[in-house]
Amino acid sequence: MDPRLTRTLPLQIAERIGADIIEERYSAGERLKEVELAALFHVSRATIREALRILEMRGLVRIEPQHGAHVTELSSKELQDLFEVRAVLLGFAARRLAELVTPKALEEIRAGLKGLAESVENGKAYSHASASMVASIARLSGNEQLVSYIQEFAQRFVRYARLGLSSTTRRQQSLGNWRRLVRAVGAGDATAAEEIQRNLSLTNLVAGLAEIERRQLLPGTRRRETSRSMQPHAPAARTRTVKI
Repeated sequence: MDPRLTRTLPLQIAERIGADIIEERYSAGERLKEVELAALFHVSRATIREALRILEMRGLVRIEPQHGAHVTELSSKELQDLFEVRAVLLGFAARRLAELVTPKALEEIRAGLKGLAESVENGKAYSHASASMVASIARLSGNEQLVSYIQEFAQRFVRYARLGLSSTTRRQQSLGNWRRLVRAVGAGDATAAEEIQRNLSLTNLVAGLAEIERRQLLPGTRRRETSRSMQPHAPAARTRTVKI
């Protein structure tokens, strides 16, 4: 096997497992068993351990000696900390984009806005479209360090962003803010673009906190999750995600 492929394999697997965590195919607190994952991805346990360490650095997994790897719990404090930082970073990115906007960049974000509008009835699709818009705005801002910071926290951001976009009403509200942002960028209004982008992040923060609180109040939530985490996963449910 090409050594370059060997080096990238744990990263590819980490991306796959991370996506499953974000989409809640794995429950918060659930144990990720090396043997099952190695069989699922047809790789060695050493490769799985490296992939899990990558996910630990991303904040999606915690690894404890003698207890293995578990999906991290959703945390109101982490959500608040992350989205306060996100609001500042993306607000700056939106400001820079409005200052530097070109017809090509405007065409790209208008296409992204169309994707958001087309997916507003589907929570998963809308979350992906929103994440794509965020990545575009960061990249088009022209600040490579900013892009690097946002990419570093991308999966943690998306995991929590999904919480705040769980209802059609919230997605419609979000879409309205995105439309305002694209208009501000097109008009070259840097101050408005920054304010709207910050508001997007902070509104999602409030909605995400409410969703976490709602889940915590559900009767027997932890008991059901714990029970489910003790059951092996049906291979058919996961095989579609293991093409490396």
